[in-house]
Amino acid sequence: MGMGPVRGLLERLLGGRASVVSGADTGDDEGRGVAETERWLVVGLGNPGPKYAGNRHNVGFMVVDELAERGGHRWKAHKAHADVAEGRLAGAPAVLAKPRSYMNLSGGPVAGLSRFYKVPVERVVVVHDDMDIAFGALKLKRGGGAGGHNGLRSISSSLSGPDYLRVRVGVGRPPGRMDPAAYVLKDFSPVERKELPLELARAADAVETLVTEGLERAQNSFHA
Repeated sequence: MGMGPVRGLLERLLGGRASVVSGADTGDDEGRGVAETERWLVVGLGNPGPKYAGNRHNVGFMVVDELAERGGHRWKAHKAHADVAEGRLAGAPAVLAKPRSYMNLSGGPVAGLSRFYKVPVERVVVVHDDMDIAFGALKLKRGGGAGGHNGLRSISSSLSGPDYLRVRVGVGRPPGRMDPAAYVLKDFSPVERKELPLELARAADAVETLVTEGLERAQNSFHA
């Protein structure tokens, strides 16, 4: 092999690495490397601000915070109206994201980030709360309906389809006749909060397995 091909290979390798480490987390066009089509976009859903931080509806935020902490990744503001953390997720190049819009407007930031980082819909992973799953359980799938979840409805509309991956984190059904909307906007119960760190770690494990080993393997490993 001549020096030209060797030099080109090195430039591609170094360029891909630089795009993951330095990236474009402030919204600049600089830093997007040749390996960007290999990236994953992992979006946690929630509502912004301390008022909602402990809510069941914000469990998606909690999971991507766990992933960012594992990798030592810093959150930065992005012009797509989201906070992002770029780095590697279990060895795979990835962008973690938390929309700064309210839940029912999540689609705009997700679509904007997908376009900016050139991540196709099949590599978009959305982590969200799900009342149809018991607390402590997880389900993973690709596509499907919104199931009454306004964040998913907004994302499906903005991505022109529902064929992204979902990591559904169980929060259980509301007790008695409690309004479901009020239930997800309440904090986890004291008993749930004791178990929550373990559940967040398990959900983060599921995301890593999904990205590195595929949907079927992740389903086999994490479905109850």
